[in-house]
Amino acid sequence: MKMWNPWWIERKVPASKKRISRPETLETILKLLDIREVICITGVRRCGKSTIMYQAIDHLIGKGVEPENILYFNLDEPFEDKSIGLLDRIFGEYIELHVPKGRKYIFLDEIQNVKDWEQWVKKFYDLHGEDIKFVLTGSNSSMLSDQLSILLTGRMITQHVFPLSFKEYLDFESFELKDPDIQRNEILHYFNKYLFKGGFPEVVLENDMDINHLRLTEYFNSILLRDIVVGRNIRESAKLIELANYSLSNVSTLLSYSKISNATGLSVNSLKEYLLFLEQAYLIYQLNFFSYSVKDSISIKMPKKVYCIDNGLRNSAAFTFSADEGRLAENLAFVELKRRKVEFFYWKEKREVDFVIKGIDGALTGINCTCTDHIRQGEINALLELKEQFGEKVSRLILLTKNLEKKENDISYIPLWKWVLGTRLSK
Repeated sequence: MKMWNPWWIERKVPASKKRISRPETLETILKLLDIREVICITGVRRCGKSTIMYQAIDHLIGKGVEPENILYFNLDEPFEDKSIGLLDRIFGEYIELHVPKGRKYIFLDEIQNVKDWEQWVKKFYDLHGEDIKFVLTGSNSSMLSDQLSILLTGRMITQHVFPLSFKEYLDFESFELKDPDIQRNEILHYFNKYLFKGGFPEVVLENDMDINHLRLTEYFNSILLRDIVVGRNIRESAKLIELANYSLSNVSTLLSYSKISNATGLSVNSLKEYLLFLEQAYLIYQLNFFSYSVKDSISIKMPKKVYCIDNGLRNSAAFTFSADEGRLAENLAFVELKRRKVEFFYWKEKREVDFVIKGIDGALTGINCTCTDHIRQGEINALLELKEQFGEKVSRLILLTKNLEKKENDISYIPLWKWVLGTRLSK
C-alpha cells in the first residue's frame, strides 16, 4: 500500500506522477474537492484520469491536508478477489496503519473492476458523512448503471475526461497562443500534427512514430481485452476485434446494421450488443439521424454514423491506414462537439449534413466539415436544404474549412483549427 502512496513518506507527490498538466480539466475537479459528493472521473483508458487524481492529491497536500489522510489505490491490478471484500481490506489496512484524524480522501482508480463497488461506496458515504471524500475513476460507462443511479442518486458528480483538446495540445507543445490570425501558419503546423497524431497525453509527448504506433496499438488492445472481452466474458473475441477494426476503418461513414453484419459475420443482435460494449468503453460513438420523432431517430432501419474517440487511435487500429483528411477532420469535429456537451445528430435527405445541433431552445445549427478550401457545391447545397426543410428553426449554418473564412449566403465559413480552439456556435 505504501508503494501506491509515496507521499506518506516523502510528504509530496513525486514529479513523475503529475508531469502532464491539464489546468482547465483539473480546475473543475479541484472545485469539487471541498463538497461532500463523490467525484467520479470517467473517460477512455490512458486519457489522463490517474494524472488528474495525482494532481488533486498534490493540491490537497499543498493546502495543508496531512498526507496520511489521503489514500490512493489502483484497482486495475490483477487481484484474484475483485469483490467489495477487497475494498474492505484496503480501507481496513489503511485505517490500521495510520488511524487518520479528520477528513479522509479516498482515491480509487478504475473502480469498475470491483463488483458491486457502488454498494460499498454508498455504505461508507452514508456512515462517515463529511469525514470521507471519495474520488473515483472509471474507463467504462457501464459503471453508470441503473443500480448505480439508484444507490448514488444525489451523492455523486460525474466529470468526463477526453484526450487532449487542440488548445491543450498546443500547451503540451509549449506554444503560447496569443493572436490566432497572426499566428495562423504556426497553428496550422501544429494542427496538421494533431489531426493525425491525436490527443493521448503520452503520445503527444513522444516524437518517435514507431513508439507511438506501438503505444496506441497497446491502448486499443487493452480497451478491447481488459474492458470488454474479460469484463463481459466475450466468447467471440475475434469477431469483436474485427468489428472494432471495421468501425475505426469507417469513421465518419453512414453504416447500417445489415452492412456491418455482412462485413463481420455477426448477427444483428450480437452486432448491436458489441457496438454498445465498444461505446461503453469510450472507443467509439454512434450518431443518430435527426428527426423530431424519437422513434425515427433511433430506428434500426436508419443508418448510423460511427466515430472514434481519437484520430491517433483510429489510425493505428484501422484495417488500412487512410490519409483521408476529410474523414479525420469530421471525426475531430465530432469529438469536439462531444466535449462541448451539446445534443447533436446527422441529417440526410438528398444530401447529407454532417452534424445538426439541437439547442436547449430548439434552435438548429447545421455543420458540414471539410478539410479543404475548394468547397464542393454539394456541401453548400446540403446546408441550404436543411434550411429549406426546417425553415426558421435553423438559426445558423456553418461550413468548417481548412483555412477559408468568410460569410456568404447565410453560411459561416470557419477554419476547423480556429473552431476547435473555441469559436462559439451561437451568433
